[in-house]
Amino acid sequence: MKSIIFALTAVCFLAGCSGMNDTQQRALTGTVGGAGVGAVLGAIGGNAGLGAVAGAGAGLVGGLVYDKVKKNEQSAYQQGYSAGKSGQ
Repeated sequence: MKSIIFALTAVCFLAGCSGMNDTQQRALTGTVGGAGVGAVLGAIGGNAGLGAVAGAGAGLVGGLVYDKVKKNEQSAYQQGYSAGKSGQ
C-alpha cells in the first residue's frame, strides 16, 4: 500500500513539472539533488534533516548559477551567429 501511495505522489510531482521553463527546471533539479546529497551527508553526521535543508539551499544556488551561465552562453552564441550571418 505504501508503495502505491509513493508512486502516485511521484507521478503527481512529475506531472506538475511539465510546464516549467529552463530556469525553474534547473533550480528544481539543483534543489532536489542538493537535498538528497545533504540528507545523506547529514545522516552520516547525525542530523539528516539539517543536512537536507543545507543541501537544498546550496543546490538551489548552484542550479541558479548554472542557469545564468547557460543563458550567457546562449546569448554569446546568438550574438556570434548574428554577426557571422551579417558578414561582420
